[in-house]
Amino acid sequence: MPVLENLLAALSSALWGPPLLCALLGTHVFLTFRMRGIQRHIRKAIRFSVTKEAGASGDVSPFAALTTSLAATLGTGNIVGVATAVAAGGPGAIFWMWLSGIFGMATKYTEALLSVKFRVKRGNTMAGGPMYVMENGLHCRPLGCVFAFFTAIAALGVGASVQSNSIATLFHQTFRAPPVLSGFVVALLTGFVILGGIHSISKVCNWLIPAAGALYILSNLFILGIGWRSIPHSIFLILYDAFSGHAAIGGFLGATAKDAVRFGISRGLFSNEAGLGSSPIVDAAAQCKNPVRQALVSSTGVFWDTVVLAALTGIMLVNSGLWQQGLDGGALTSAVFQSVPVVGPAVLAVSLFTFAFATCIGWSYYAEKAVEYLFGAHAIRPYKCLYIAVIFFGGVVSVTAAWNFSDIANALMAIPNLASVLVLSGVAARETRREMRHGGILQR
Repeated sequence: MPVLENLLAALSSALWGPPLLCALLGTHVFLTFRMRGIQRHIRKAIRFSVTKEAGASGDVSPFAALTTSLAATLGTGNIVGVATAVAAGGPGAIFWMWLSGIFGMATKYTEALLSVKFRVKRGNTMAGGPMYVMENGLHCRPLGCVFAFFTAIAALGVGASVQSNSIATLFHQTFRAPPVLSGFVVALLTGFVILGGIHSISKVCNWLIPAAGALYILSNLFILGIGWRSIPHSIFLILYDAFSGHAAIGGFLGATAKDAVRFGISRGLFSNEAGLGSSPIVDAAAQCKNPVRQALVSSTGVFWDTVVLAALTGIMLVNSGLWQQGLDGGALTSAVFQSVPVVGPAVLAVSLFTFAFATCIGWSYYAEKAVEYLFGAHAIRPYKCLYIAVIFFGGVVSVTAAWNFSDIANALMAIPNLASVLVLSGVAARETRREMRHGGILQR
């Protein structure tokens, strides 16, 4: 097992080196300018997310598509993922995570627009995502197959094992619950939901995500309120360390500016998935006539996920001062919430379980569509059985191995997706310019 963990760590570090980090952040910045600062329409995008478009066709409402997408992103990336970024990259990682979210909204917008534009109808349901963009937009089905394969593999890490592992670890630390029991419960509940398909998944996410998000935001604000006097210093520390790194102090081993960039951007991607190509798969199922409208709705997912929730979590963790004790991601998060006796651990347990469970069911849909693209509808049920089994066993594997596996899978998804988005960015730019003219939805 140590050999495997070392191998995964080395491969993760190699993939998430300067080339990919520059490509990811560079794509975010490039698309921000090419889409003419689409982020400035965030208020309109939020309004579109809660209103239906008359006469639109699709499988689920725009809000259901958004909550399903958020279900897949508002998982451990916002709780444990942010903590692992601080533990490995220091406070400065929060700045790079937040920055990747701001610029990443343009990438998420472009991905979604292309996925809706090039989606197809299979039977009674819509099918879309980067694999269909690569096939119908780039006319390169082999590249679509590569992306779909990595998506199916990545789902077993980021969607299944990491979420189950995080739940099992926290429940063992908080309630002394056996990891096997936690894994069994999560697997059972996930199986019950995902066997019902996209409609079952979206119904659960419609009420689960708003409730869980509100609870988590309130708990963060409460903890920040306790130590409100040191908030300005914590924000200054985050900004300063983003460019200078942080020296060793207490149990913290120290981090360079390079570490802050690497872990901030990689955990930012894990948190909001902008550039990964996953959430456009469910965007393609949304009821819409105008690709730009649904793309705007999709971009709000990055806003809520990283610009708001992940940033709030990061400030809370740094403000606690506990990151200096050398704790890893899960232990650091647990220690911060335990600073509020009785209520804190319970709120963390409920929030993490809810978010992680939602991520399990959200990612199952991405994987389902990827498997369908590769092998046809008959392969979906066997894959779901495998997915549920991985959730169960994910509760007992090493947390380090689970996170490294997820980072590797995410990188292998991001590479072909970024390439296709950049090549077809002109198509998205033309659609956007059309809606910026008089009478378009961006001018109403």
